[in-house]
Amino acid sequence: MSNFPWESGVSRQTAADEAPDGEQPQQSPAEPAALAVSADEFAALEERIRRAVELVKQERLLRVAAEARVTGLEARVSQVETEAQTQTLSTQQLENDLRALRSERDQVRQRVDRLLKQLDALEL
Repeated sequence: MSNFPWESGVSRQTAADEAPDGEQPQQSPAEPAALAVSADEFAALEERIRRAVELVKQERLLRVAAEARVTGLEARVSQVETEAQTQTLSTQQLENDLRALRSERDQVRQRVDRLLKQLDALEL
Protein backbone atom coordinates (compact mmCIF):
# COMPACT_ATOMS: atom_id res chain seq x y z
CA MET A 1 0.00 0.00 0.00
CA SER A 2 1.31 3.46 -0.88
CA ASN A 3 1.92 6.25 1.62
CA PHE A 4 0.43 8.86 -0.70
CA PRO A 5 -3.19 8.82 -1.84
CA TRP A 6 -2.34 9.83 -5.41
CA GLU A 7 -0.04 6.84 -5.72
CA SER A 8 -2.87 4.38 -5.07
CA GLY A 9 -4.08 4.76 -8.67
CA VAL A 10 -0.54 4.15 -9.91
CA SER A 11 -0.22 0.95 -7.88
CA ARG A 12 -3.58 -0.33 -9.20
CA GLN A 13 -2.55 0.47 -12.75
CA THR A 14 0.73 -1.38 -12.26
CA ALA A 15 -1.14 -4.36 -10.84
CA ALA A 16 -3.44 -4.37 -13.90
CA ASP A 17 -0.43 -4.25 -16.21
CA GLU A 18 1.12 -7.21 -14.43
CA ALA A 19 -2.01 -9.41 -14.41
CA PRO A 20 -1.38 -12.69 -16.32
CA ASP A 21 -3.25 -13.38 -19.55
CA GLY A 22 -4.64 -9.85 -19.75
CA GLU A 23 -7.10 -10.43 -16.92
CA GLN A 24 -8.28 -7.34 -15.14
CA PRO A 25 -8.05 -7.48 -11.36
CA GLN A 26 -11.36 -7.13 -9.66
CA GLN A 27 -12.17 -3.66 -8.38
CA SER A 28 -13.80 -3.52 -5.04
CA PRO A 29 -16.72 -1.17 -4.50
CA ALA A 30 -14.58 0.86 -2.04
CA GLU A 31 -12.07 1.90 -4.71
CA PRO A 32 -14.19 4.63 -6.37
CA ALA A 33 -14.73 6.14 -2.93
CA ALA A 34 -10.98 5.93 -2.32
CA LEU A 35 -10.42 7.78 -5.58
CA ALA A 36 -12.91 10.46 -4.51
CA VAL A 37 -11.20 10.78 -1.15
CA SER A 38 -7.80 10.92 -2.75
CA ALA A 39 -9.07 13.62 -5.12
CA ASP A 40 -10.33 15.54 -2.08
CA GLU A 41 -7.00 15.02 -0.36
CA PHE A 42 -5.23 16.15 -3.51
CA ALA A 43 -7.39 19.27 -3.63
CA ALA A 44 -6.62 19.91 0.03
CA LEU A 45 -2.91 19.45 -0.65
CA GLU A 46 -3.17 21.78 -3.62
CA GLU A 47 -4.88 24.38 -1.42
CA ARG A 48 -2.20 24.02 1.24
CA ILE A 49 0.50 24.49 -1.38
CA ARG A 50 -1.31 27.55 -2.73
CA ARG A 51 -1.49 29.04 0.79
CA ALA A 52 2.19 28.22 1.35
CA VAL A 53 3.09 29.99 -1.90
CA GLU A 54 1.05 33.02 -0.86
CA LEU A 55 2.76 33.04 2.53
CA VAL A 56 6.18 32.86 0.87
CA LYS A 57 5.25 35.74 -1.45
CA GLN A 58 3.98 37.78 1.48
CA GLU A 59 7.09 37.03 3.54
CA ARG A 60 9.31 38.01 0.61
CA LEU A 61 7.48 41.32 0.28
CA LEU A 62 7.81 41.89 4.02
CA ARG A 63 11.51 41.00 3.87
CA VAL A 64 12.09 43.45 1.01
CA ALA A 65 10.24 46.15 2.94
CA ALA A 66 12.22 45.35 6.09
CA GLU A 67 15.51 45.45 4.18
CA ALA A 68 14.54 48.80 2.67
CA ARG A 69 13.67 50.09 6.13
CA VAL A 70 16.97 48.79 7.53
CA THR A 71 18.86 50.49 4.70
CA GLY A 72 17.06 53.76 5.44
CA LEU A 73 17.73 53.44 9.14
CA GLU A 74 21.40 52.64 8.54
CA ALA A 75 21.66 55.77 6.40
CA ARG A 76 19.97 57.78 9.15
CA VAL A 77 22.30 56.32 11.80
CA SER A 78 25.28 57.21 9.63
CA GLN A 79 23.95 60.75 9.25
CA VAL A 80 23.36 61.07 13.00
CA GLU A 81 26.85 59.74 13.72
CA THR A 82 28.33 62.30 11.33
CA GLU A 83 26.33 65.05 13.01
CA ALA A 84 27.44 63.82 16.42
CA GLN A 85 31.07 63.88 15.33
CA THR A 86 30.61 67.40 13.98
CA GLN A 87 28.99 68.48 17.23
CA THR A 88 31.77 66.84 19.21
CA LEU A 89 34.34 68.76 17.20
CA SER A 90 32.35 71.96 17.69
CA THR A 91 32.07 71.27 21.40
CA GLN A 92 35.81 70.68 21.66
CA GLN A 93 36.48 73.88 19.73
CA LEU A 94 34.14 75.81 22.04
CA GLU A 95 35.85 74.32 25.10
CA ASN A 96 39.25 75.34 23.73
CA ASP A 97 37.94 78.84 23.03
CA LEU A 98 36.51 79.04 26.55
CA ARG A 99 39.86 77.99 28.06
CA ALA A 100 41.65 80.58 25.92
CA LEU A 101 39.19 83.31 26.98
CA ARG A 102 39.54 82.41 30.65
CA SER A 103 43.31 82.48 30.34
CA GLU A 104 43.11 85.85 28.61
CA ARG A 105 40.75 87.13 31.32
CA ASP A 106 43.22 86.03 34.02
CA GLN A 107 46.03 87.82 32.20
CA VAL A 108 43.91 91.00 31.91
CA ARG A 109 43.09 90.77 35.64
CA GLN A 110 46.73 90.49 36.49
CA ARG A 111 47.58 93.48 34.33
CA VAL A 112 44.73 95.52 35.85
CA ASP A 113 45.91 94.55 39.37
CA ARG A 114 49.44 95.68 38.51
CA LEU A 115 48.12 98.97 37.11
CA LEU A 116 45.99 99.52 40.23
CA LYS A 117 49.00 98.84 42.43
CA GLN A 118 51.04 101.32 40.42
CA LEU A 119 48.28 103.90 40.79
CA ASP A 120 48.11 103.26 44.55
CA ALA A 121 51.90 103.70 44.72
CA LEU A 122 51.66 107.10 43.00
CA GLU A 123 49.04 108.44 45.39
CA LEU A 124 51.11 107.87 48.49
